[in-house]
Amino acid sequence: MLLENKVIVVTGAASPRGIGKATAKALAAQGARVVILDLRREDAQAAAADLGPEHLGLACDVTDKDACIAAARVTLERYGRIDGLINNAGITQPVRTLEISGKDFDAIVDVNLRGTLYMSQAVIPAMKEQNGGSIVCMSSVSAQRGGGIFGGPHYSAAKAGVLGLAKAMAREFGANHIRINSITPGLIQTDITGDKLTPDMRADIIKGIPLGRLGDATDVANACLFLVSNLSTYLTGITLDVNGGMLIH
Repeated sequence: MLLENKVIVVTGAASPRGIGKATAKALAAQGARVVILDLRREDAQAAAADLGPEHLGLACDVTDKDACIAAARVTLERYGRIDGLINNAGITQPVRTLEISGKDFDAIVDVNLRGTLYMSQAVIPAMKEQNGGSIVCMSSVSAQRGGGIFGGPHYSAAKAGVLGLAKAMAREFGANHIRINSITPGLIQTDITGDKLTPDMRADIIKGIPLGRLGDATDVANACLFLVSNLSTYLTGITLDVNGGMLIH
């Protein structure tokens, strides 16, 4: 068991076909006690119950710093420690540059970037006290290649910000043995993308992927497992591409 007796928080993990839920399953299978955070308490609790009675589901809006701090506090009250955090919560929007409103920009940046900061701020004090921990920040290949299939430029900007934030935090908290890394998924089949790809779009996209298929949520989940476990104890500040070769650089 790679994560026996470890407590890992996963944000945005209630969606049945999402990366967060797949990650929670992968972590639980390796012995972790998983805390699932999502906007609706009922959804988070149901997702946690799917994993087993030793797991916890909590309502948390990651754009609300007080809510993040409260979720961390409840986790500590229940388990006594926080060993890992998967900053998975995110939203996207297919809007072009000249059509992006202030409201659009704020919504995308708030969840993807501000939420990553706030949730990290909520768990880092406990990790410092423990003198150790691992945080995984979910970015996107769109941050690297300048746009994706479904996300607009503001999404690319927010996800690029996640990369910079993670690297800066990795430098700041390395002395506390807190490792902070990022993952950049390519096109992954989830609830967000599942119903938007036509057969022609799918075939055209796959032509540009050397491994010849779209990604699955478990592909990203296994990368999260690697980064949050002791298999990666000498890795911090890295960006791990999970894109089937869509972007090789």
